[in-house]
Amino acid sequence: MRSRDYDLEFRERAARIRGWGTILLVVAGLLWGWCAVLLMTEYSVETRSGFEKECAARLFTDGGTANEGVYAGDYCADERDWPEALAVLGLSIPVALVGTALFTTGSVSRRMSGHAQAMRELDRLAERRAKESEESGRSQG
Repeated sequence: MRSRDYDLEFRERAARIRGWGTILLVVAGLLWGWCAVLLMTEYSVETRSGFEKECAARLFTDGGTANEGVYAGDYCADERDWPEALAVLGLSIPVALVGTALFTTGSVSRRMSGHAQAMRELDRLAERRAKESEESGRSQG
């Protein structure tokens, strides 16, 4: 395999790796968004008698319906629990870490490949100038 073909294949692999990293970072962002929705939005639950009851957001309550309601027989306490939101947040952490690692690896690989190509071009130019100056020195002498 010629070096140019290998370099192009290397860049394609790096682009795929960076693409997977981007996808995983988007998934992590969606998980963070889901966690935010679970914690910051108001919600309603249906009681046993069939009525709808409005519940305060988990994050913005000072007790009452979301946190201490289970002791008072409140339906809001069972609908959105902290473990669910924390599980979503906990799941997003490894996804974000792997996504960041893949995105960084792909980006750095592409940059290094471009740098190596630029260095090869500079070496070729330097060799060409050295030959030209050598030939011009011979023709003058």
